[in-house]
Amino acid sequence: MARGAYAPTTVRWLERKMGAAAVVPDSQHRVLLVRHTYGKLNWELPGGASEPGESIINTALRELREETGLEAVAERLTGVYYDAETDAHHFVFCCVPVSERSPMPFSPEVSACGYWSASNLPRPISNFTVQRIEDALRPAPQTLPSVVPPREWLS
Repeated sequence: MARGAYAPTTVRWLERKMGAAAVVPDSQHRVLLVRHTYGKLNWELPGGASEPGESIINTALRELREETGLEAVAERLTGVYYDAETDAHHFVFCCVPVSERSPMPFSPEVSACGYWSASNLPRPISNFTVQRIEDALRPAPQTLPSVVPPREWLS
């Protein structure tokens, strides 16, 4: 086999898309969501794509800070998801703010943010976001990655 025969596979591995999100419950067990200013103007968990050299935990904490102004610590991994539609892996962490500060839109990408009961989530929201919230609020941690079904927009 020629030298460097595995290079394309190695490069492909290095190009994998990864992202992370933060599930931030408040004292009333509501979950923090942000509303985006782009796309379907949907409600989402604070989160986004990892930057080169950034850990997935730091991605979740950075995105939370950039979108809502909240500083937090990650307590536990609540889910790992593979999205075949975008060929991306998503990691979700339950996070706890380090201060009593209220979240507010901190980025041009976010028009609103607030805490919502899992039984009364705002619309529009994707089934993927609902799944990640439900998984994070379960007492037992997820042990295997979930494959993301095609997204449906709930209205």
